[in-house]
Amino acid sequence: MIEGLPMRVPAAGLPARVRIHEVGPRDGLQNEPMVVPVQVKADFIQRLADAGLGTIEATSFVHPRRVPQLADAEELMPMLDGVAARLPVLVPNERGLARAMALGVREIAVFGSATESFAKANLNRSVDESIAMFTPVVAGARDAGLRVRGYLSMCFGDPWEGAVPIAQVVRVSRSLIDLGCDELSLGDTIGVATPGHVQELLSALNENGIHTDRVAVHFHDTYGQALANTLAALRHGVRTIDASAGGLGGCPYAKSATGNLATEDLVWMLHGLGIETGVDLGRLTATSVWMAAHLGRPSPSRTVRALSGTASHQEM
Repeated sequence: MIEGLPMRVPAAGLPARVRIHEVGPRDGLQNEPMVVPVQVKADFIQRLADAGLGTIEATSFVHPRRVPQLADAEELMPMLDGVAARLPVLVPNERGLARAMALGVREIAVFGSATESFAKANLNRSVDESIAMFTPVVAGARDAGLRVRGYLSMCFGDPWEGAVPIAQVVRVSRSLIDLGCDELSLGDTIGVATPGHVQELLSALNENGIHTDRVAVHFHDTYGQALANTLAALRHGVRTIDASAGGLGGCPYAKSATGNLATEDLVWMLHGLGIETGVDLGRLTATSVWMAAHLGRPSPSRTVRALSGTASHQEM
């Protein structure tokens, strides 16, 4: 890294600090064709924590046949006992919750859809049937003192249905909050959002009683809009941003979903804006280079490539 860069030039109206919800070990790896060894996953999470990431989504307690990459959840979680970070996990149903709670998990997430098509593809249920499935999961988690996050996918566009009405997203968001979710993560699963759309949806949520403090955003960079959309969310007051180290990720049930917003690209922008993250960008970049070597391909993150010199090597 060049000393003094990125130059810190704060902008008015932005939060002083942002919490990055790192999804690389779960959302980032879930669509990888090769199964990553469990020890590599544990090392990945430890390295992310050592880089200063305080929230790292570790794995998912889905049925192994649904996402083979994450079939080792029971083996992985005990390996993370010494990791100094929050380690939420995804659970799809009551069985997944029971598996997670047996391992002492303290934070969970459920994963819903704003559209019928994706609800059917991902959960084999309608939107309302999905909410009904989540009801005992969220109740059981809250009764046990667990923190609950609600993911909502396809908030800005759907590969089967096209544009998604804002009112439709608000309705399902309200349902997840009413179930008892502490936080709502709005997913741009196929990366089609633009800044005005982001602002309009956040305003509509506010008008329907969902305060921005309870909202996170989860952008994909399919059309190169993830950072612009993040800045729009920051200006609206959002202080929790989902990102994936090295830009890893996709979605096994929506083939047009490309990589997540790269954590390194996000941190570069935030640090340039004078926003604190607690993340050591050099250590994070080294972690993504290390993981890229295990996966056998370079990181798609432009910041990783710039800071590690891989971009210049590839162009030679």
